Amino acid sequence: MQRKSVSYSKYGYIFSLPFVAAFAVFAAWPLIYTVIIGFTDLRGIGKVAFHFLANPFDNFKTIIENPSFQKSLYTTALIWIMNFIPQIVLGFLLAAWFTNRRLNIKGQGAYKILIYMPNIITAASIAILFNVLFGYPMGPVNDILQSLGLTSGPENFTLMKWNARSVVAFIQFWMWYGNTMIVLIAGILGINPSLFESAEIDGASSVQTFFRITLPSVRTILLFTLVTSLIGGMQMFDIPKLYLLGGPDQATQTAAVFIYNQAFSGSYLYNRAAAASMILFIIIAILSSIVFYILRDKDAIRLNKQRKALIKNAKLRARLAEEGASI
Repeated sequence: MQRKSVSYSKYGYIFSLPFVAAFAVFAAWPLIYTVIIGFTDLRGIGKVAFHFLANPFDNFKTIIENPSFQKSLYTTALIWIMNFIPQIVLGFLLAAWFTNRRLNIKGQGAYKILIYMPNIITAASIAILFNVLFGYPMGPVNDILQSLGLTSGPENFTLMKWNARSVVAFIQFWMWYGNTMIVLIAGILGINPSLFESAEIDGASSVQTFFRITLPSVRTILLFTLVTSLIGGMQMFDIPKLYLLGGPDQATQTAAVFIYNQAFSGSYLYNRAAAASMILFIIIAILSSIVFYILRDKDAIRLNKQRKALIKNAKLRARLAEEGASI
């Protein structure tokens, strides 16, 4: 007698329904609504009625020509570069240090926890901390500089553009270099240990091992780190907003802060904020595509092309053989 099979797939669909419903209500619909209102005249709190513009790209043109938006893009890119370069360099150095078989570092767990800890502290707490550290006229940084004779009096760091940008970049670096280190360590630990053993037997130095084995082998992890950091950097909001509210003179106003100000400060220009969000999304997509193209695995692409060519030639030979046999 044939047994009736039991299908368990329906239970998977049932268990996934709460997530699908929550995603549709709190993520998918707001995203779709944002795209829609970018082409309308919607503005103001409590308004639900809106009309599509005669020229649907008016909001986009206005945002692109806005000097504040252009400056916010420049500021975003500048702060991201200022924090990512030391972040990736220090992350690589620490990852190589922790994974070096010759050094055999003791107490690695404690070191990793201490280094990663800034990443789990809330941005609001960190903003308050640095507001206190760089306080004016009294604050630990001012006290240290005056005690060392580096300044004649208290400095108001929040009124100096480059100082403010440097502090924001340092905060971003300090918060995220531990996360970068952990990701790189995971990538390095995934490399075949026999490669390192062979290099050690051949007398390769630590520097040679790093540049000839470690760095080429973690290309995929490096690509992941670069893309995720790029996306997070272009969406940088919490520290610039909470620390200096985008000041002084818009020196720390990132693109995300500009979008927030358009939507929730003053005129409540929801339509222009939505347009700016879509422009930022397009910029992130283009930059990510460029990074993917530059860091693509050329050897794998070449091998894939060769494999396709071999398959194509084999099929062609088989077809010609069949035609010859039929004749």
